[in-house]
Amino acid sequence: MYDFDKIIDRSGTNAYKLDLREKYFGTDDLIPLWVADMDFAAPPEVQESIKGRASHEVYGYTIRKEEFTNAIVDWCAYKHLWSIKDEWIEYSPGVVPALAFSVLAFSKPGDGVIINTPVYPPFYSVIGGNERQILKNSLVNNNGRYEIDFDLLEEQAKMETTKIYLLCSPHNPVGRVWTREELLRIHTICQKHNVLVLADEIHSDLALFEHKHIPFASVSEEAAQNSISFMAPSKTFNIAGFSTSYVVTANKELLEGYRKVQNNLQLHMGHLFSGVALTSAYNKGRNWLAELTGYLENNILFIENYLMENLPELEFFRPEATYLIWINFKKWEMNQKQLKEFLACEAKVGLNDGLSFGTEGRGYMRMNVASPKAIIEKALKQITEAYHK
Repeated sequence: MYDFDKIIDRSGTNAYKLDLREKYFGTDDLIPLWVADMDFAAPPEVQESIKGRASHEVYGYTIRKEEFTNAIVDWCAYKHLWSIKDEWIEYSPGVVPALAFSVLAFSKPGDGVIINTPVYPPFYSVIGGNERQILKNSLVNNNGRYEIDFDLLEEQAKMETTKIYLLCSPHNPVGRVWTREELLRIHTICQKHNVLVLADEIHSDLALFEHKHIPFASVSEEAAQNSISFMAPSKTFNIAGFSTSYVVTANKELLEGYRKVQNNLQLHMGHLFSGVALTSAYNKGRNWLAELTGYLENNILFIENYLMENLPELEFFRPEATYLIWINFKKWEMNQKQLKEFLACEAKVGLNDGLSFGTEGRGYMRMNVASPKAIIEKALKQITEAYHK
C-alpha cells in the first residue's frame, strides 16, 4: 500500500541531516545516513490530518483534549499490551527535554545518574549539563550482543548520591530490546537502593525480527510506581518535526513533580499540530507501520549480505529494534579521525561518529537505514569502491 522505495527530494525543507552536512562533515556532497529521522513520507493519513487542520485560517493557542490521551491509551494497549490510564499521561515538548525536566525534578547538583554506554549523545548533556554526575555503566559486548553489567549496576545504585537510572529502551545505538528478565533485574536493584528509573522508550514501536518491546513500567506494579516512561510517535511515523512526545507514570507524586518543572519553564503549551499528528498516527497508522517494519528488516538483511560479500571485515549486531545499526570498523585499523574523514571525503557517506556515543564507540559508526533501498545500496557501493582504492 505504501511506497518506501520512493526517493524524496528533501532539499529546501531546512532538513537537519542535509543542511548541517557542511558543519559536521566538512562537505555537503555526501549521502546523509546519520540523523535519526527517516527519508520516507509520513503516513498519508497523518498528512491529510495536518492538511485538514492547516486549512483553517486561525492558528491560535490550542489544548489537547481526551482524544489525545485516549489515542495514547489505545496505542499502548494495542502495541505493547500495556494497560495505562488517561490520568497517568502528560504532554512533553520532546523526550530529551522531558528527561532534562525529570533530572531537575528528582535530583540535585552533584547527584549521580546511571547510563548504559555507548548511548545516545544527549544523555550526557542532560546529566552533565545540569551539574549531575554521569555514572557510566558500560555495556558488555558479548560477541556483538550487548548486555548490562549488573554487578556494576548494583555497586553504582547503592552509592548514597545515586538518584536516577536513565534507561535507554530499546537501546540506541546498539539496538538491544531488553528482556523481561533484564528489566526485572534492573527494577529489583533500583527499588532496593531507592533509585528512580527514567525509561526513554522513544524507539519502542520499532521492534524488529519478532522481538517484542516490554515497557519498563509494565513488568510489575512496583516498577510502575518507581519509574517514568518517555514515549512518542515521532520516530515511529517520521513526524519528529512536531512536538508529539509525552510521559507516562502511575505514580501521582512523580507526575506532579515532572509537571512542576515543565510548567515553571512555561513549556507545557505544545505545538498547534502536535495533537493532530499524534492522534492520526496512533489511530490510523497501524498498517503503515507494519509495512515500514518489513521494509526496515529487508534493508538490514540486505546490508548484512552486502557486507559479507564485499566487506566481510565490517561487522554489526543485527538490531532487535530501531532503524539504526552500529557498525564495527576496527579491522580497518584507522583512528577515529581518519575513519570519519575517509567515509565523508572519500566514500561521500555521512554516518554518526561512534565516539559521540562515548569512549566505547571508538572504532564504530552508526548508520541510519531508514532510506529507500536504492540509497542504501548506493552508499554501500561508494564505501566499497573508496576502500578498495
